Amino acid sequence: MKIGLDIMGGDYAPKAAVLGAIEAYKTLSADQKLVLIGDKEVTVSILQENGVSPDHFEFVHTTEVIGMGEHPTKAIVQKPDSSISVGFQLLKAGEIQAFSSAGNTGAMLVGAMFSVKTIPGVVRPAMTTIVPKLKGGLGILLDVGANADCKPDVLVQFGVLGSLFAQTVYDIPNPRVALINIGEEEEKGNLLCQATYPLMKETKLFNFVGNVEGRDLFSEGTDVYVCDGFTGNVILKLAESFYVITRKKQLKDEFFDRFNYEQYGGSPILGVNAPVVVGHGISSPEAIKNMVLLSRNMVESNLVDKIKQAFQ
Repeated sequence: MKIGLDIMGGDYAPKAAVLGAIEAYKTLSADQKLVLIGDKEVTVSILQENGVSPDHFEFVHTTEVIGMGEHPTKAIVQKPDSSISVGFQLLKAGEIQAFSSAGNTGAMLVGAMFSVKTIPGVVRPAMTTIVPKLKGGLGILLDVGANADCKPDVLVQFGVLGSLFAQTVYDIPNPRVALINIGEEEEKGNLLCQATYPLMKETKLFNFVGNVEGRDLFSEGTDVYVCDGFTGNVILKLAESFYVITRKKQLKDEFFDRFNYEQYGGSPILGVNAPVVVGHGISSPEAIKNMVLLSRNMVESNLVDKIKQAFQ
């Protein structure tokens, strides 16, 4: 297995990415190889500074970088030798089995759609995040930013994608899928939620348990939470602030520690033809390591094949 990592993506790249790659290497098995994509000279220099042999990795040298603020589509087209563009070229050619980056999220989405493309039958790919549970364990929230506007049939597909992800990668049996809404009653919500509810209620594709409100997010009754990307991104950013606030207030709490984005590494793009993970722009070495390990788990669990079967 070869896992591609963009070492030029992220606010603290390339150093944080290379240090994260070192930590990931220590966890990977002998038949799992990390392919570092970016400026080889700088990467080798950081490895040697940290007493790590470059022989542990493969390198693909690139000469361009897509900045965090660049227009995604223009950047992918105009910078073919950027680390993100080259990463997707390798993924499409099958030279790597997964690709991850803490770089420009839009460029990662566009790159995935242009290169490995959407799985036939999937209308819109979705991005996910982890929701920690009060009594331990976790849930899956999607979409968290790939699709600000959605139609009812797209939300139903998110339910399928989230359910398969929870089942396949996190070993949650028969995941309970809920629609995020402003009330539990069937008729509640905006036009999107009102139109989506009956479709989810009728589907046999996943285990639908009804509407849930924001206050139910960290409780035990649901495994997969479905919403449009606008709502999901607002929830994600608010939840991330919990951990930051507890640190600032010098509060030590096991539950709020699990809101630390570093533990989960990144957000998979579900619904494309290969494992792709997008990391947080402020990713630390620990977050990069976990992003790589999540990529590996997606490959090992054959998640993409299971999604393809579901959408045949």
